Amino acid sequence: MKVSVVARHIELTDAMKDYARTKVDGLPHFYNGLQSADITFAVDAGEHVVEIVATGKRKSVFVAHHRSRDMYVCVDQCIHKLEEQLRRHKDRVRNRHGPTHEQINDSVAESE
Repeated sequence: MKVSVVARHIELTDAMKDYARTKVDGLPHFYNGLQSADITFAVDAGEHVVEIVATGKRKSVFVAHHRSRDMYVCVDQCIHKLEEQLRRHKDRVRNRHGPTHEQINDSVAESE
């Protein structure tokens, strides 16, 4: 998965970049169709703002942003929000598939 990190109006440390990358690298555990993730760090009105945009297969886009006084808290909250979005998306994709022909035949045979 391709991960890009952008900082706006702030000088970002290597430790913060590595922390965000390691957190984002764990997202394919929830949905392995992810192709890229863009992490944006910014400062607005004295608060840190983090936005993560993850792009998946078939033009699936997952967005999470959080505003707080602590940058690490922002990253953690964004990851938590993305995990929930990915989990729900995976459930939706999985539930679209109907029963197999064998399951239909078995249920018909049982009812006769």
